[in-house]
Order: sequence, then C-alpha cells, then structure tokens
Amino acid sequence: MFKAIVLDLFDTLVNWDPDGLPVMHWKGRDIRSTVPWILPKVNAALGANYDLDVFMTIYSAVYEEINHERERDGVEITCFERFVRTLQRLGLDDNSEVERLAEELTRIHMRGVRNVTSAPAARKDAVRRLAERYRLGLLSNFDDSKTGWEIMADTGVKDKFEAIIISADLRLRKPNPKIFERMLAMLNLAAREVLFVGDTPHHDVGGAKAVGMSAAWISRHALPIPEGVAQPDYIIRDLAELPDLLENS
Repeated sequence: MFKAIVLDLFDTLVNWDPDGLPVMHWKGRDIRSTVPWILPKVNAALGANYDLDVFMTIYSAVYEEINHERERDGVEITCFERFVRTLQRLGLDDNSEVERLAEELTRIHMRGVRNVTSAPAARKDAVRRLAERYRLGLLSNFDDSKTGWEIMADTGVKDKFEAIIISADLRLRKPNPKIFERMLAMLNLAAREVLFVGDTPHHDVGGAKAVGMSAAWISRHALPIPEGVAQPDYIIRDLAELPDLLENS
C-alpha cells in the first residue's frame, strides 16, 4: 500500500525527559529548564544591569511571540534567533556581540536538550523492521539544525533514513504544506504512496492529510482527534506498534 514511511522525531522516534534538567523557581512555580545553565553567561554580559526577573519576563515574551509567528506563518524561527531577540531587548546593541553570545547560549541550551533526549530500544527495533519493507524519511519541527542532526545520529538508526528534514534547515515548519512537499520531492514519490507518522494532531496528522498523505497518529492516552483536524488513517500508542499493524492490515 505504501512505498515509504515518514516519521516525526520528538515523541515519535525519540523522547526527551525534562526531569534531567535543573529546576528553577519563578513566579511561584518550579520549572524544569536549561535556563539555569545559561544565566551565568547572561549575567556576565549584562553586568550591573542583570536582573533575573527582567530576563525571564523578556525571554518568556519572546518565546510566546515566536510560537505565535510559527503557527501563524508556518515558518521555523531558530533557537539562535530567540536568543538574539532576547538579548537585544535586554539592551545589548553591539550586533556582533549579540550574535556571538546568542550562539553560545544556543549551544548551552541545545547540549542540555540533547543530553535528555533518547530513542527507546523498541522504537529503534521498529525502525529496523520498517526499513526492511519501506523506504524511510524523517521530518521534524526542531529549531536547531546542528542538534537535530546530532540527535538523529544518537539514535543509532539514522542510516535507515534516506531523506531527513530538520525544519531549521528550511525555515519552514509543519503543518506548512511546503515542507511536506519537499519531503515528497526528496523521496520522488506521490503523496498517496507515503504514510506519515507523528504525535501532534494539527502539525503531523493535519499537515500530512492536507497534502494527500495517509497519516498514523500516536495517541498515547487513546484521546479522540481534536475537532476540526482530519481523521488519521491509523491510531497507535507508540511507534513500536506500527510494524505489526502494517503487516496485518
């Protein structure tokens, strides 16, 4: 039925465990975040102007602003750009210094993300089984190209994928149809020949269905598909279930 299977990355092939991140207390809440690791660099750059509450307020506002732009425009805005905007709003006006520091903060943040991200053995086994019958692709919304590719290498099954797209490379983001169409072009297949597998109803299922792909939704808690999103062709609780499902369908 299908010639290729295309997977999402986070919460589909890999998990990330926020319990491995440090805890910070802000606005009455304990938050698992990489922020405690980047604060010494921010403090050194701002000197006497450093204020934790001001930094967190601006950083949080920039984060929300970028998420809004991503959803509105279907574009990827990188982690580097998030730090650039934050530093500029904190009053740093030397562009070369802002970019240097933003890159340092990005690398610190992304090392933390990578360190708490891993692929469960059952999912890696599923990839190997799928690769025996189908061509494989991977399409991920992730805001740092370098770390996205490193996480793929960390899985140990990167070589099973003939087409990989990290959204930061294209500056496009699911559910933008252009990023799905790029994947189809890389595979040189028609949409009807490809099954997309992911955990987010709007980005993964809705995006894939909008360009004519079939879709498998990973719904860990057996929840119904949200209203207004196209129905998936398959519903599973984990990628590990997919090989048997396809073999028996």
